[in-house]
Amino acid sequence: MSEVTRLHYPVDDTTLDNGLRVITNPDPLAPGVAVNLWYRVGSADEAPGATGFAHLFEHLMFAGSANVASGEHLATIQAVGGSANATTSFDRTNYFETVGPQALELALWLEADRMGSLDVGEQNLRTQRDVVKEEKRQRYDNVPYGDQLELLLQLNFPGGHPYAHPAIGSMADLDAATLDDVQAFYRTWYQPGAAVLTLSGALSVDQGHELAGRYFGDLPGAGVPANKPAPALPPHAGTPEVVVSRDVPRPMVHLCWRTPPLTHPDRLAVEVLLSLISDGQSSRLHRQLIRENELAEALGADDFGLARGSSLGVISVRAREGVDLAQITDTVVETLDDIITDGPRPEELARAKAGFEREWLAALAPIDERANQLSYYATLFDDPQRINHELAEIEQLEVPDIARAAARWFNPEARATLRYEIDGGN
Repeated sequence: MSEVTRLHYPVDDTTLDNGLRVITNPDPLAPGVAVNLWYRVGSADEAPGATGFAHLFEHLMFAGSANVASGEHLATIQAVGGSANATTSFDRTNYFETVGPQALELALWLEADRMGSLDVGEQNLRTQRDVVKEEKRQRYDNVPYGDQLELLLQLNFPGGHPYAHPAIGSMADLDAATLDDVQAFYRTWYQPGAAVLTLSGALSVDQGHELAGRYFGDLPGAGVPANKPAPALPPHAGTPEVVVSRDVPRPMVHLCWRTPPLTHPDRLAVEVLLSLISDGQSSRLHRQLIRENELAEALGADDFGLARGSSLGVISVRAREGVDLAQITDTVVETLDDIITDGPRPEELARAKAGFEREWLAALAPIDERANQLSYYATLFDDPQRINHELAEIEQLEVPDIARAAARWFNPEARATLRYEIDGGN
């Protein structure tokens, strides 16, 4: 790997007495500071019958705390020219702001206030529950293919598995949730020992330590439970298939495999494999399905990046009008068989590596994305320094590594399939 791609981001890693992990990434040339908080709780930590709590808190955390009125967190950050938001996933929930250096203390004060004194009251619970229901209607219930995530999870993870339901959860579970249930979830997970605070941008390591201690150091620490475990699942047997009829514009097929979790040594080879067969117009599947044979109008391949036991790799293809989905499945299977037998061509692997390098460097240039990546590595890998060497690990992958990963994790006979057919009654 050339010198220009050797990364040396300064990363300081310390932990306050109350358990809050603080990552500081000084960047004196940055125009501002990114404040990024990851709580190590996601939908995978929810109890059966109590799903949707992690995502509900993504909304409740903006509903007011001891010294901040409902809605004022976001409004206050925007008033000083900053931005703020939050996201929820299976293994974590994160909250983030990007502000000018003069507003860093304001952002930290706001985050500490809601970590220590969120208003988890009956009125806020009712209001934010209704907000979640409206989000579900808009993003899942009333859009084409809106139920595909739920169907994919149900197909690939057994009932009761931590990954068997989407982060938005069950609306029936949210309706049944009591105030005591929701407050207990807050007390359990929204505390210093379950969080990573990353500061990236125009500050020094000493400033990071001092400010984190000033605003978060007095918050009480308590015992934090271990995250809900998940077993490693065996490969699919018998090529299970689910076929649904929906009011969708085109038939679509999702081919699925149980893949290794984030910290498994094969994870990067899986990511490179999916990239080299699907990314860009010169990739095998794009060329065969879209450019040459005109079987599909869109395709994508991705791994869910799950941290516990097993993850999920999916190749998704939307067919052109009149095309049988079996033709598409056959093409994908043939492509995987070829790679398992012969490996990718060296130029394919080189192109995939170059794409990773380009995207990696572009993603880490903005301080908000860099802070988020550092929180990701600290929370899920216990190693924020991975930001400096993961690209080198990708560069070291060779053709046999990709072929072995394909054979182990993408055996065509170990796939599950979700097919969308057009509902003839609509």
